[in-house]
Amino acid sequence: MDEITAKLSKFFKNDEESFRVFDQTQVLETVEETTGTLSMMLGGIAGISLLVGGIGIMNIMLVSVTERTREIGIRKALGAKRKDILFQFLIESLVISGIGGIIGIFLGLILSLGMANFMRMSIKITVPVIWIAFSFALLVGVCFGLYPANKAASLRPIEALRYE
Repeated sequence: MDEITAKLSKFFKNDEESFRVFDQTQVLETVEETTGTLSMMLGGIAGISLLVGGIGIMNIMLVSVTERTREIGIRKALGAKRKDILFQFLIESLVISGIGGIIGIFLGLILSLGMANFMRMSIKITVPVIWIAFSFALLVGVCFGLYPANKAASLRPIEALRYE
């Protein structure tokens, strides 16, 4: 690098703004920095998507609790315990988020295979990554389904039966 810089300096008569010499390590550092920035951006987008999906699940579950208030009251009046109602709505939340996770995985597979074919590049899809994605979908379902499930489980039978 020093030899090339010296020869170019002679050629351009010590005008160092006319040329620039760099090696592969500098290029590699730039690529790694760009990759890190893109990874953080994609992580942020994924986090926002999970939050939006979770809020959607919570809204669906809150509407479900409101629509089924009388049913909850009847079940509690017939002896259903708090944990029974809680598990009913948590399982419903898990089913919704699980179906969303499966749809997301299939769309991701189809889009990544399509892009790989279009761009003529190879991709590697691993089962552990798919399981992690599906687990996150279920975790979002549990986290955002807890509030509606708890709201349903804490209803008093008398108030629930009077609800119109």
